[in-house]
Amino acid sequence: MAQTIPARIWTREEIELVIGRVLKIVLIIFFLLITVFPFYWMLNLSVRDITDVLQNPTRLIPTGDQLINFWKPYQAVLVDFRFGTFIINSALVSVITVILTLLLAIPGAYAVTRLQFRGRNRMNQGILLVYMFPAIVIGIPLFVIYSQLGIRGSLPGIVVLYMSGTLPVALYMLRSYFQTIPAELEEAALIDGCGRLETIWRIVLPLSVPAVASVGLYTFMIAWNEFLFAVLFLTDAPQSWTLPLGLAQLNTQEVPRTYLMAGSVIITVPIIILFFGFERFLTKGLTAGAVKG
Repeated sequence: MAQTIPARIWTREEIELVIGRVLKIVLIIFFLLITVFPFYWMLNLSVRDITDVLQNPTRLIPTGDQLINFWKPYQAVLVDFRFGTFIINSALVSVITVILTLLLAIPGAYAVTRLQFRGRNRMNQGILLVYMFPAIVIGIPLFVIYSQLGIRGSLPGIVVLYMSGTLPVALYMLRSYFQTIPAELEEAALIDGCGRLETIWRIVLPLSVPAVASVGLYTFMIAWNEFLFAVLFLTDAPQSWTLPLGLAQLNTQEVPRTYLMAGSVIITVPIIILFFGFERFLTKGLTAGAVKG
């Protein structure tokens, strides 16, 4: 007579481990859907003509003909609505804002972290105090000042405005990171004959690659997507419009929704590419500048 194999009894720890793994997989799938699906739906609408969208609003996969001619809405947006010019303007403004913000924030954050001077504590407290004021509060007086100076509608003027919003947070982020760097490393460099600027370049910056990259990415995203100041200061100068203003002109009843989705894709894709590129850069930066024995 065959012997029956007794059923395996699961321990409490094994059951909790299995439940934890299942919940982890379910949560990963859930968050993946709520983050990826909206972007996919935007891509889906951007390649379909407005007639098909109205007749089949829930179509998840475009037709073969729509996929072959996917470039037509993007061509219309880039050429007919001058998105090519807006891309150049946004890229220039964002890159220059990042460069100037880092050039000012790095020595400024180092100064309030390492140097002793009168008013140092008040400066530390005032770094974020400036950022607490809503943009619209300072936007109105700045609008009057820019109008009187005759620089409203210029890209250099908008760069200064963006720096006023990004510089306080950049100072705060870099200061917090500089405080984690051992001061003994900088003291050793000073003893070896390095000046302050050389110490920052050779010691502080290599150890601060993750923080500098994070600040650069944050600053670029703010300048790339900023809309309020662009509306206030660039509306009367179409040749200086940035991408958010260009996208706003597509949000009308006269323009097909597919063009609006195509413009949204044009704005979103560079940020996604930049983010994933910086993610790898940040991972490498965690070990950059390490002291070798």
